[in-house]
Amino acid sequence: MQKLNLPAFNFKLKSNENKKLIFDCLRKKYFVLTPEEWVRQHFVMYLMAMKNYPASLIAIEKQLIVNNLKKRTDILIFNKQGKPDIIVECKAPNVKITQSTFDQIARYNLRLNANFLIITNGLKHFYCKLDSKNESYVFLKDIPKYENN
Repeated sequence: MQKLNLPAFNFKLKSNENKKLIFDCLRKKYFVLTPEEWVRQHFVMYLMAMKNYPASLIAIEKQLIVNNLKKRTDILIFNKQGKPDIIVECKAPNVKITQSTFDQIARYNLRLNANFLIITNGLKHFYCKLDSKNESYVFLKDIPKYENN
């Protein structure tokens, strides 16, 4: 798989019926190793290993209803009170991040009211913080580390 602009991690990989699979440590099972899954697994590990987010607060492919349609967030991080705090939208490395990508995650956030939005294709990462006072997003250089207080 393609080298990403994220730290390298050791993943459990295997083959099954001519498909490569990657083990998801949160969902505790193997998934088909697509380019998007490669990005998702790297970003989850980055959040846990480098930013100290506990696995117990991270959900992968959490379902939500947007305009009467079932959608799924790629990664959703909750705060200690169980409320959505960070939404992460993952794209394959060859997918360009466009305004429509931002529109997609913003629609999800209308339902979830998270404080932070992250969009990544594994090569480029965009971090936004909701400015509820001005009802806008402020771009950040990085996502803050998890604070256990």
